[in-house]
Formats: sequence, C-alpha cells, structure tokens
Amino acid sequence: MYNFRTDLALERRDLYKKANKLDKEIDGIETQEEQISDKITTSRVKVINEEGEKAIGKPIGNYITIDIKKLKIATEDDIQHSSEALTKELKELVNKHSNPKDTILVVGLGNIYVTPDSLGPKVVKDIDITRHILEYMPEYLSPETRPVSVISPGVLGTTGIETLEILKGIVDNVKPKLVIVIDALASRSIQRISSTIQLADTGITPGAGVGNKRKDLNIETLGVPVIAIGVPTVVEAATIAADSLDLFIEKLQENAESNQYLNKLQEEDKYEMIKEILMPEDYNFIVTPKEIDDLIQNMANIVARGINFAIN
Repeated sequence: MYNFRTDLALERRDLYKKANKLDKEIDGIETQEEQISDKITTSRVKVINEEGEKAIGKPIGNYITIDIKKLKIATEDDIQHSSEALTKELKELVNKHSNPKDTILVVGLGNIYVTPDSLGPKVVKDIDITRHILEYMPEYLSPETRPVSVISPGVLGTTGIETLEILKGIVDNVKPKLVIVIDALASRSIQRISSTIQLADTGITPGAGVGNKRKDLNIETLGVPVIAIGVPTVVEAATIAADSLDLFIEKLQENAESNQYLNKLQEEDKYEMIKEILMPEDYNFIVTPKEIDDLIQNMANIVARGINFAIN
C-alpha cells in the first residue's frame, strides 16, 4: 500500500490519484465538495467497498473534512460559523448511529502537557456533561436531555495503560450507545495545521499519523460505534520541505524561469524523495507552527461547541 503518512482520508485519496495519475474517481470511493462560505469548505469522502478501502488504507465508512481558512486570526463569528458547520455534519453521523436519548461518551485523547497533542483534553473540559445530573437530580433537566459523560484517559507514556484498555473498562460499566473520540492528527500539508477538522464514523487508530500506532478504537474493539473527530496539528519536516519546493517551483514558473526538469520535479512525489534523505540522519522531525497555542485554543472552542450542539 502507498505510504501516505497522513490521517486524513481526503489527502490519502488525492495522493493516491496523483501517484496513479488518475483523472477519474478511485474505484470504491465517492466524493462530494460543498462551499459553505468564503472561509469554510466541506468535503465528503465515502469508502464504499474493499477496493476503495485497499486504495487509501481507510475502512469502509464516511469521512468528512471541514477546511477553515485563516484560523490564526479567527474572529468570534469565524469560530461560531465553523462550529455550526461541524454541528451539522456531526449531528447527521450521531443520528445515524444512535437514538436521541442514547447515552454518549466523549473521549479526549492526547497529552495535556504537550500543546500539539492537547486538543482532546482541552475539548472535553468544555463539553456539557449531563449523565450524573440525570441520575441524581433529574428534576433540573428536561426529560429529553441525552446522558453525556466525558473522559480524558491520558497517554500510554504517562499512565502505563493502553487507551483501549481504559476505554473498554469504561464502556463495559457506563454502557454508552456511542463513543465520540477527539484527537490530534498528522497531515501532509502545512496549510491544514489546526485549520482542518476530519469526522469519521469508522473509529480511530491513535498515533498512526506520526508512526506511534496504538490499538484501534472502533466498533470491533469497544463494542459500540465510534465517531472520531480529528484535527491535524503536526507535519513532518519532509512535508514542509516538499511544500516549500512546490512554492519555489511555482515562483520560478511565474517568472518564466521554468525548465523541463522543474516541471517534472513538481509532478513527482517529492515527499518520499526528501524523506529518504532526512530519515538516515534523524532529521525528519515532527513539526508544529509557532502559533500552535492560539490555533489549538480556537480549534478546541470550535470542536467543543460543535459537539455540544450536535448531541444536546
């Protein structure tokens, strides 16, 4: 299978088409794009059979990507409009996999002490939890209120326990009908860092995008449907070098300084070439932008709002 080194189904689909020089859609894949506003675009990738699954390395299911421009300087209106786009897509997935009053468990994956990996723990702090109130003080909530509980299980390096082991115990006791997992992802584009949200109803493999693969969290391992909400927060150094080289080539072409070699270089997958150079010297770092604190906070606000309005 092609070495995608990205968690995003949309990027995997684009990379596969480029590598195989496909003008038509990949067999087993359906796609749709919707322009929500001048800053927000929603793309839907549906893997419909084993052929599509094999092509992009993602299980059969639905993958929705919401791209948000200029999140570094996002206003309150930008954050609100982005959360509304997330609410719309998430609500459809939640309704598909659960009933209105079913219990939901929201899980914030990641390490609160490492900024690029802190999205999950930051989001669950702002989720409206209701399960305990419905159990002990039901008179204070509407009878239509859905039971919602949250957990931030930490990471293997700080707990010594696999995330799957923790969540399996919680699911067996709390018995939610649906689990929503929030996690940081890796991307193959510097433009997507904390500016993209991916929703998937196929679960998630924590750490897969940065080569630190943990056990899968999905309906097979937990026994209930798992919706994953992921936000790219890091890229590899090879990705930055490849993207920078593309920009350099485009600048040369604009100034009519292009030649046949540069055109060929732009068409090829420079990522693999650059990665082969960087890896032996341990220079293929995982990189995040200097504005990551603000970007994570903006995205945490968007995701928390989107979840609250989608499930309550």
